[in-house]
Amino acid sequence: MVDNAPVETNSDLNPAQREVLDQLGAPPGDRPVFAEDLRYHLRAALETAAEPHLDALPDGEDLFVTKHRLAMVHGCEARFLAEETSPFEWRVPLARGTIVHKAVELSINWRREKEPAILVDEALSRFEADSGDFGHWLRGCSEADRAELRSEAVDAVSKFVECWPDLKPAWRPVTESRVRAELCDNRLILVGKVDLSLGVAQGHRAGKVIIDLKTGGFVPVHREDLRFYALVETLRIGVPPRLIASYYLDQAHFVPEEVVEDTLTATIARVSDGVGRLMALLHRGEEPSKLPGPACRWCPLLQTCDQGLAHLADLDNHP
Repeated sequence: MVDNAPVETNSDLNPAQREVLDQLGAPPGDRPVFAEDLRYHLRAALETAAEPHLDALPDGEDLFVTKHRLAMVHGCEARFLAEETSPFEWRVPLARGTIVHKAVELSINWRREKEPAILVDEALSRFEADSGDFGHWLRGCSEADRAELRSEAVDAVSKFVECWPDLKPAWRPVTESRVRAELCDNRLILVGKVDLSLGVAQGHRAGKVIIDLKTGGFVPVHREDLRFYALVETLRIGVPPRLIASYYLDQAHFVPEEVVEDTLTATIARVSDGVGRLMALLHRGEEPSKLPGPACRWCPLLQTCDQGLAHLADLDNHP
């Protein structure tokens, strides 16, 4: 470290960066302490609620539950089934999130000036060299798609660099962290990947903050996604995160929520209900329900769905 290097203080930060620090900080005395046996009670409650739904699961198979699957099955079941049975295809909106998260990950340990375009280009080059399906798509996509992807990713990473202070190593920043809990004799598996976490638990005192980085605006299911992560984290290590928060890059705005035991209990009910609907649709052959909404615009069934077409026509007529 250069002796004459400037020391970052709150006066060096813009208002958005100061707000991040204000939202994420908490003195030790303000951090809740949870019961030592909390995760065992939560596990027992979830297994008791979910186990009856798994009767139709074929021998040797398991049921994976992700935040996306839960959100979809609690929405329009017809759209969920259509997307489950359609082959996955990379598109610019999906690819953008992957590139942005990799660029943010690189930025945390970047030792040079954090130029968003350079971070995005490095993220792109790393995935293009990968042998997986995303790398294959990147190497074969049109120049227009790649330019659009790069432009949108640079915009999002610029907003992150602009609105977030440097994340100090002492804060234990971790990006793209995978979390997993296996229940019901490994037949039910909850999995997730956290955009960004900061801090750690100390004994049974909560200390971790889990953050989802978002473009666009608030959607209620974003809160449910984070509650799902909080439950999996608690089942994994025994202590819930202190705080869960969506951060909306376009607005430089936090939507935080403190985690309490009631949060986790409510999430168990949502997960077990979701397991029931997943089993009914995927293994019991039940007819899916339809729930029209704004997402109808991107549904593969739209052209043959009277409810979806009528809903969108009503939206267009009454904006």
